[in-house]
Amino acid sequence: MKNLLSALVLALFSTLSAAQEQPSSAPLFAATLNDLDDKPVALERYRGKPLVVNFWARWCGPCRAEIPELIRFRAAHKGKIEVLGIGIEDKAEPAREFAKAYEMDYPVFVAKEKGIPLMQVLANTKGGLPFTLFIDRNGKVIEKKLGLIKKADLDAVTEKLLKN
Repeated sequence: MKNLLSALVLALFSTLSAAQEQPSSAPLFAATLNDLDDKPVALERYRGKPLVVNFWARWCGPCRAEIPELIRFRAAHKGKIEVLGIGIEDKAEPAREFAKAYEMDYPVFVAKEKGIPLMQVLANTKGGLPFTLFIDRNGKVIEKKLGLIKKADLDAVTEKLLKN
């Protein structure tokens, strides 16, 4: 009986852990954020495409450090994988200036008050930055990373993003 109870507890914990490992992308696709011209954009428009969704802030050093790698990755996979930048910013103008200064050539959005709650519902409970989600064309979050994205991280997930 004790072994059965232990096995059930372990199975339940494993199921819960697996469910918590990769969040649902539904809250992302349900969100409407502002673009750099401060116009609302429904992120639903990106459903069905492989995505690298990167949350950043102007004051975040690691966020700034990973932008060139994201630009190179997008260029290498143009038309196959889209990179989205979601700035944890209050206003479009400073984010627009930042995006221009860092030559961010991918779609960039300003999250305003929605940024931290959106990250938290997407499994970044502490709201740390940078935070990146990798979503396949079926809308499944296949990987997530809290911290600096490097070329090796992007290379490791490319094949999974392009499957299906």
